[in-house]
Amino acid sequence: MPELPEVETVRKTLKHLVLHKKIVNVTVYWAKIIKNPVEVEQFIDALKGETIVDVGRRGKFLIIYTDHFALVSHLRMEGKYGLYPREEEFDKHTHVIFHFSDETELRYRDVRKFGTMHLYKKGEEFLKPPLLELGPEPFSEEFTKNYLAEKLKRTNRKIKTALLDQKLFVGLGNIYVDEALFRSGIHPERIANTLDESEISVLHDEIVATLGEAVKKGGSTIRSYVNSQGQIGMFQLELYAYGRTGEACKKCGTPLQKTTVGGRGTHYCPTCQKL
Repeated sequence: MPELPEVETVRKTLKHLVLHKKIVNVTVYWAKIIKNPVEVEQFIDALKGETIVDVGRRGKFLIIYTDHFALVSHLRMEGKYGLYPREEEFDKHTHVIFHFSDETELRYRDVRKFGTMHLYKKGEEFLKPPLLELGPEPFSEEFTKNYLAEKLKRTNRKIKTALLDQKLFVGLGNIYVDEALFRSGIHPERIANTLDESEISVLHDEIVATLGEAVKKGGSTIRSYVNSQGQIGMFQLELYAYGRTGEACKKCGTPLQKTTVGGRGTHYCPTCQKL
């Protein structure tokens, strides 16, 4: 599933591709992707004649802004946007098409059909699900070391499970939790409220640094992620832990191990991240 760096990369490329384009029609081939409004025809009618004025992001959600609406889109496992000429054929995995006045189309393709779209009037998108209950952005002023410490002191969950909770703060998924914990020297099964102030300080810095570096590299291409222009991310070349089971730790040489935490495959170094 794309995490914050990948979604931020999609946001940047998508904005470059579709800004100021006018929607003349929308075709929906898989109605279950549209979560709001309930009636797909209302979704289509609302967007007809609208012009895309911005593309934003909140956590792992894309927000496509038009003159009067905010389209909140979650890519889930396999969702992808791409801009195509109208005459180019599309396959069975293309489920939503935004037809533009310049004879191009923004197509949403999703092999697993797990993606979602919520359409709200501008200003309502943060007052209703799915954005309503999200925690702060990791690059925001609100996400301080004190904020993180206060939240972690209140939970007896394992640290990896806590960091995956988007109500705590947004953007971390399986890849970057493993990376931030490795870089912090914290075992993923440590109970969150046992971390001391110095450990939380380091963890905070590594969360911000890891995500920042990944954004600069365009995210991590694991399995099938590409941005809206078909380009892969490059941060996977920098990974210390995720997906490297059995390989030598880049710091100490110990073979990396894999376990399961909260139902998620979890990679760590038993020497650098002692429990």
